[in-house]
Amino acid sequence: MTVRRALILVPLFPVLAALAACRADVSTEAAAAPPPAVPVAVAAVESRPIDRYLRVTGSLIADEQAEVSAETAGRVIAIPVERGSHVQAGAILARISATETSAQLQEAEANAAQIESRLGLTANQPFEAAKVPEVMNAKASLEYAEAEFNRIKSLLDQKVVSQSEYDQRRTQVEAARQQYQVALNSAQQSYRSLEAARARITVARKAVADTDVRAPFAGLVAERVVSVGDYVTRGARVATVVRVDPLRLELTIPEQSVSLIKPGLPVSLSVDAYPGQSFEANVRFVSPSLRPEQRALTVEAVAANADGRLKPGMFATARIHQPSSAPALLVPANALETVAGTTRVYVVKNNRVEERIITTGETVGDRIEITSGVAAGDSVATDPKGRLADGQTVALR
Repeated sequence: MTVRRALILVPLFPVLAALAACRADVSTEAAAAPPPAVPVAVAAVESRPIDRYLRVTGSLIADEQAEVSAETAGRVIAIPVERGSHVQAGAILARISATETSAQLQEAEANAAQIESRLGLTANQPFEAAKVPEVMNAKASLEYAEAEFNRIKSLLDQKVVSQSEYDQRRTQVEAARQQYQVALNSAQQSYRSLEAARARITVARKAVADTDVRAPFAGLVAERVVSVGDYVTRGARVATVVRVDPLRLELTIPEQSVSLIKPGLPVSLSVDAYPGQSFEANVRFVSPSLRPEQRALTVEAVAANADGRLKPGMFATARIHQPSSAPALLVPANALETVAGTTRVYVVKNNRVEERIITTGETVGDRIEITSGVAAGDSVATDPKGRLADGQTVALR
């Protein structure tokens, strides 16, 4: 019975061996078959001039900022503004008691009026020393003495009067002349005193005017540091006023890019507070020298800020427009594939793709500048999305 089972199983071994051989042939043929071609669309690498930009960073600062101080001492009696108030040039920021300064003004005006009265002057009348009353009296006395002397002199020639009387009249003329000169000098001194009194009036009027602390320019009140009832001394800070329209943008330009900067260049800036938005500015100032500790150039641009959205102190990223230069190589943005920080494109040649590692430049609409890795006229596959590999067969669609 055992012998029969062995005889029955022996013929099965050749059949199983034949089946295994057939399966091996099928697997080998499948492995040798080429992968199917991947359908792709291509775009030509375009060469044309583009607008170029220098990218730098900087900070926004107020166009003007003033620490407004009191110019006279006194007690604060009114504060008509608050922090954040919009003010025009000349607007009152604080009012100081004017009791003392007004009294000083009245005193100065009274002193000046007294001197004007002594000189016989009226308001806005020019000074003439010969028309001062004291001078006119002295001149009249001199003229009378001279007339008497001339009369006595003629009588002396006629032997009518004595020599002593003649000498007396001559002495009187000299005295009258001296009195006239003294009157002229006194009038001049009085007029100088009047000028000093008028100067004191000007100072007193300014002191009265300075009791109103005013904004030096139109802007915003960034800080108010006094309150009603505070006593301020001369030079004490009262408020801080800033002008935020326009704003200044202070940029730092690396040494290698200094030759690209000049006044008037347009600048496009962006800030983190408004993602996706850009603001326009223009270069106004280029420093004549570099900062030695940074080897960088300070450049200042001016940006309009009528709506007040931009704030002093904001960090800004700026693009400074550069004149057109050599043509750029452009490809559609969807032709780029970035994996692990490496950007590549796939150049299509003879229905196969070549993987090219590239570096990028400017973005122009829906196209990206390629600075290395491709040449003008190359065809690149669009929308690779992980479907392609170096050397892969593709079919154009």
